[in-house]
Amino acid sequence: MFLSLNSVKALDIYEDFGNAIRSGDAKQVAVYFGNTIDLTLLNQEDIYSKAQAEQILRDFFSKNSPKSFSIVHKGSSQEGTLYGIGTLNSSNAKTYRVSFYMKSVSGKNFLLELRIESE
Repeated sequence: MFLSLNSVKALDIYEDFGNAIRSGDAKQVAVYFGNTIDLTLLNQEDIYSKAQAEQILRDFFSKNSPKSFSIVHKGSSQEGTLYGIGTLNSSNAKTYRVSFYMKSVSGKNFLLELRIESE
């Protein structure tokens, strides 16, 4: 079986992004942010600058240290937007649903939207 180069890149981005979430390192997750990002964290939703979103994630991870993260559904649209839905289990025994939309611009993947919601 052969995978196209785009399929391999897509598989890599899911793995890379999953590892960033799994690590609980907001700086590593923020690598995928553009200048702004549509971020929903629990009941707080807004469009934030890269720096603001990174700080919000840092606060979240400090209170909800990831124990495990797995992507349970992933795909792409005809326009090339990648999406994924995953489950984040934290060390404080809480479970969160993580969903994201990502677009490739000039060969670099950027998160358009990131949602972390209680299950």
